[in-house]
Amino acid sequence: MAGLSKSRIIQHRQCPKRLWLYINRQELAEEDAGVTSRLKAGHEVGEVARSLYPSGALIESLEAKKALSDTAQILAGKRRPVFEAAFAHEGVLVRADLLLPVRGGYRLVEVKSSTSVKEYHLADAAIQSWVATKAGLSVKRIEIAHIDNTFVYPGQDNYEGLFAYADISEEARALSKDVPKWVQEARATLNGDEPAIEPGDQCHDPFDCPFMTYCSPVPDEKGFPVEILPNKSGKNLAAELRAEGYEDIRKVPGKRFTSDKHQRIWRVTKKGKPELDQEASNILESLSFPRYYLDFETMQFAVPIWPGTRPYRQIPFQWSCHIERKNGSVDHKEFLAKDSSDPRRAFAEVLINTLKTRGPVLVYNEGFESGRLKELAEDFPDLAPALQAIRSRFVDLLVISRNHYYHRDMRGSWSLKAVLPTIAPELAYDDLNVADGGMAQEAYTEILHPETPPARARELRSDLLAYCERDTWALVKMAHYFQQR
Repeated sequence: MAGLSKSRIIQHRQCPKRLWLYINRQELAEEDAGVTSRLKAGHEVGEVARSLYPSGALIESLEAKKALSDTAQILAGKRRPVFEAAFAHEGVLVRADLLLPVRGGYRLVEVKSSTSVKEYHLADAAIQSWVATKAGLSVKRIEIAHIDNTFVYPGQDNYEGLFAYADISEEARALSKDVPKWVQEARATLNGDEPAIEPGDQCHDPFDCPFMTYCSPVPDEKGFPVEILPNKSGKNLAAELRAEGYEDIRKVPGKRFTSDKHQRIWRVTKKGKPELDQEASNILESLSFPRYYLDFETMQFAVPIWPGTRPYRQIPFQWSCHIERKNGSVDHKEFLAKDSSDPRRAFAEVLINTLKTRGPVLVYNEGFESGRLKELAEDFPDLAPALQAIRSRFVDLLVISRNHYYHRDMRGSWSLKAVLPTIAPELAYDDLNVADGGMAQEAYTEILHPETPPARARELRSDLLAYCERDTWALVKMAHYFQQR
């Protein structure tokens, strides 16, 4: 029978079926890029946390027996910080992120890449401390070290202050009494057949389950399930309709939809004819020239790498802009950070020079680009007037689309990736090596890595430029489509 660990018990607490499938049918798992990013961030954060205690000892072995032996040997010697210490009790193996010596014992610290203590962290720490205590360790205090997002990196690899330490001893010890029951329940699940558990909130809390497709297969793309209704009110209505036996939104009586948006989705889906209001054309007709179609790409680092930046700050490193003149000509301008230095100021300066001082700036989801310019204005006060002036010129195509356009193939979504195929299917992203924002972040991260070969870096730069240019050309096509009415 498979052994238990902290992560496996946590999986079982989220959903017994998740643990059973992880042990018995792991080939069914579908991990997304977000999982990879979280793991990478967690690894980087853990390394920095250890670097703050230079006298510490790392238990490196991944083999349980060796890790347990090495831990015992280190703890029997001179007291010092220990990283990844291994403990086992009643067949449950755990690895503690940090053990920090205090009078009479140790602080047991779990290091997290989040910016606050989450509820599931308490169960996580309770399992760690229960096993470690039962194995003979004197645990004096239990803590969560999480990212302090007010920390501003001063440079020179100085990460003092990156972490906030939260004492959760009381909460973790209160939960510890439940750990034996959690262990027993997990073992009972693994000793039995696949649990019969219907999909629900547990599929996403605290993390998206990698077995969701197996447990809840994606409906046939030709169908239109009631779950396509957007927003919280739509999800609530969809749950009611599903409970009443409605599966396809086209079968639902129109009187059940009380909001104009839901009515439009139902009407367009049922009739199969897209709707585009005249108002969309009126708005675009009123815009002057030149028109600037703009898109940003940004990067987040759990551990800041440039002085003056904070954890998880959205750092803009690339933009694309198509410029449309009154005579119908369209030019393209672009920016992509050239090296591994902080790209923010160059990003802003070239953007200001390109967008000049007049003409609407069309974006898709104004809040994102506007937020980045606001941050850049705070970073560089001398550029603030020009950046704030650009913000005042924004025209949000997402708002126009959401209020005045719907095609049934959008299936309840107004994301650019959902809208574009209904307007300009020839601009699909499936011919690009970088096809979404997550992939763009991964490509830029690889470019920044000092061991990336120059040829590979050039290839990645080309891929990034092609992707961002496609995004803004898509905005041009969308605006033309809306205006032709």
